[in-house]
Amino acid sequence: MTAAHKNEKIRAPRNRTLEVGENEVAALRSKLIVDDGSAELSDVRNKIVCGDAFSVLERLPKASFDLLFADPPYNLTKSFGTEKFSECSSDEYEEWLDPWLLLCLSLLKPTASVYICGDWRSSAAIQRAGSRHFTLRNRITWEREKGRGAKANWKNSAEDIWFFTVSDEFTFNLDAVKQRRRVIAPYRDNGEPKDWTETSEGNFRDTHPSNIWTDISVPFWSMPENTDHPTQKPEKLLAKIILASTNDGEIILDPFAGSGTTAVAAKKLNRDFVAIESDEQYCLLAQKRLELADTDRSIQGFADGVFWDRNSGQNRPR
Repeated sequence: MTAAHKNEKIRAPRNRTLEVGENEVAALRSKLIVDDGSAELSDVRNKIVCGDAFSVLERLPKASFDLLFADPPYNLTKSFGTEKFSECSSDEYEEWLDPWLLLCLSLLKPTASVYICGDWRSSAAIQRAGSRHFTLRNRITWEREKGRGAKANWKNSAEDIWFFTVSDEFTFNLDAVKQRRRVIAPYRDNGEPKDWTETSEGNFRDTHPSNIWTDISVPFWSMPENTDHPTQKPEKLLAKIILASTNDGEIILDPFAGSGTTAVAAKKLNRDFVAIESDEQYCLLAQKRLELADTDRSIQGFADGVFWDRNSGQNRPR
């Protein structure tokens, strides 16, 4: 009996959470690169590599990647399929970050950008470790509205993404990531809209993106991108980063791919990728999502080349 079959759950009729069926495993597994620690890894473009990130990173082609997106285990005791991370001190977590960041540095082009995810426990260590190898540009904080409240603490509903670059020469496509917001007080100049557009669906303005993101919907049961991965990132979040910091045809590295959001968003946005994940079940999910992207290139909250504000009428789950 396969892991996919043993982990099958009874879902509500309208639940759209993506799963891998027992009858899909063999075909999906055949599309993966299953790394045993010895094979050459020169032909991994647009592939999910099932293997240990530290081992795989050592054997990837140098100076090849335009963007590093890393969503490592936060400094929490948490299981990720067959893998488990145990909480440690901030100094120990920083020591764990350092070697794989150093491995990634040699894989990046001089013009590459780097984004590393963390929560409030791990964020300071990420800033310190990342700043040793890259130039710190900003800290993005995004609202993660999904989660349980706390009885004796503030509800944790935000996460950080640290933005670094390899050098002072890097890509940032401002116009590609402007956010379309509804205009509350439409100002006119000589009767004409000033810096906003009047439409039959309402009045909107394209605004410069800030480092506070409140327009992200965390995947949930009624969204077709949702999986059972415990820390899945939304496709819209990755789309912002990919469009801002890469151009068509450039290549993205994700050493902790999880259920494959980076790879899927890259494919939908005409970028290439190498995604590494140690847990086979998540690799299978990622491969299935990639195949579904052949026929569905939509990204929830991103339509007609525009990032829509939450509750704008364009950000509803498909």
